Amino acid sequence: MKFASLAVAKAAGGILVHSIAVGGLTLRKGGRLTDKQAAGLAAAGVEAVTVAVLEPGDVDEDTAAVRVAEAVLGEGVQGEAAHTGRVNLTAAFTGCLDYDPVAVDALNAVDEDLTMAVRPRGAWVHAGELVATVKTIPYGVPGDLLDRVIAAAPAAALRVEAARDLAVALVQTALPGTRAGLLDKMAEVTAARLDDLGATLAAEHRCDHTRDALAAGIAAAADSGFGFRPDLILIAGANSVADRRDVVPAAIEAAGGQVLRLGMPVDPGNLLVLADLDGVPVVGVPGCARSPKLNGFDWVLRRLVCGLPVDSAAIAAMGAGGLLKEISERPQPRRDRGPAAAPPRLAALVLAAGSSRRMGAVNKLLAQVGGVPMVRRVLDAVPADAVAETVVVTGHQAGEVARAVAGRDLRLVHNPDFEMGMGGSLARGVAALGDDVDGVLVLLGDMPGLSADAVRRVLDAFDPAGGGEICLPVWQGRRGHPVLFGRRFFPELAALSGDMGGKALLDAFDTRIVEVAVDDGGVIDDVDTPEQLAAAVSR
Repeated sequence: MKFASLAVAKAAGGILVHSIAVGGLTLRKGGRLTDKQAAGLAAAGVEAVTVAVLEPGDVDEDTAAVRVAEAVLGEGVQGEAAHTGRVNLTAAFTGCLDYDPVAVDALNAVDEDLTMAVRPRGAWVHAGELVATVKTIPYGVPGDLLDRVIAAAPAAALRVEAARDLAVALVQTALPGTRAGLLDKMAEVTAARLDDLGATLAAEHRCDHTRDALAAGIAAAADSGFGFRPDLILIAGANSVADRRDVVPAAIEAAGGQVLRLGMPVDPGNLLVLADLDGVPVVGVPGCARSPKLNGFDWVLRRLVCGLPVDSAAIAAMGAGGLLKEISERPQPRRDRGPAAAPPRLAALVLAAGSSRRMGAVNKLLAQVGGVPMVRRVLDAVPADAVAETVVVTGHQAGEVARAVAGRDLRLVHNPDFEMGMGGSLARGVAALGDDVDGVLVLLGDMPGLSADAVRRVLDAFDPAGGGEICLPVWQGRRGHPVLFGRRFFPELAALSGDMGGKALLDAFDTRIVEVAVDDGGVIDDVDTPEQLAAAVSR
């Protein structure tokens, strides 16, 4: 493939390296320049353009990405349509993502022109959720290079192992001073954790924290003493395990089981016990599992629920990436945040980069509605006392938009690729947020009827610990904007591109959504056409 600056008359058939907007003609980079478009550029006074020209044997970016994606698709993984040399791979159903990390590294080492980014091995994914993306870096690659990458692809195949409805028994031990409420909480958290994975806590047994009492409880569970034979036995000891001679591992062996591993290179979750009792997995859960926050036990439990092998070697391999204390899946107060009860730190993100193509020559975001530019009316709907920071993403007529919001306490982030779609603007805005932000309220700059009351209702509904990780308004049964996303979804938002907006996340995490009923039709009324603008101005 060659890069060249060619006279417009000779550039037809080449791939545009830069987007062009001139003389009423808007051409996006990455598209092939047609004869008609070249004539239009010449008529507008453009003399030369920079294009990429594929040579014999080269394969264009979309085709290359599709072929690599097809080669790494395993059970439970499906590919989406190619766009700008990218193919996103998503989960076909809920389950555990699995692959060989060494093979993925080998695929990426073939050549810098073709890459695959994958979510961590063992990630719990839902149907439709992004698991990987294949990207062609240049506009085309040599065919022999593509063949070499495809040859490496089968070993790097991705698969999602489906969740199974396991029947699980929980055995808890208690010391003389152990409160019953503590045991109740453990049972409640464990049941919820299993339910999230599609498994069921079918029975619970409590006994003294002694080897013999616990051994009897384990044996009873394994011998259908609770009315069924469990697929998995969990043990929550009153004390943490520090040695193979401690109560929990000693009781497992006394019940006829074999301790396969004590301890794991994941924090929190170090003090986990893995054992086997006549083919039934037995897990001594670490004390951190009393909290619903992500820990090493979750990683082991996901694999067990999906029927993936779990042995000492598999647990040993979890150390890379096993420091979980500050990752987005395990939200917790930052060191400088003060009391644990401190309110969440939320940000407002206003998308104001679009070119208003359906409005003709008018930039709708700058149109006066009630004597105020439309984008500023959206900002006015955000209660200043409810958000810690505000970011506005600009693109088309960035300078004019900046002047329209001047004087407000906010930061501007420019998206030079705004013509590619909303996804890139959303990604840039999220990437610009502070590390201490717990959630982001995404607002569209073309919704002048939005009220502060509706916005505050959405903000007030945010409760990650209670399941309210995504909040959105509903008016007369219709979902609207703005949408509030918790921090755990920031990686997915930051990976968006093109026309792909946040709807993909709403579809993938529908069970995490809190719908907030509002008496405000402004949450569904955006302005796309001159008629809609006239109606907004007249209200």
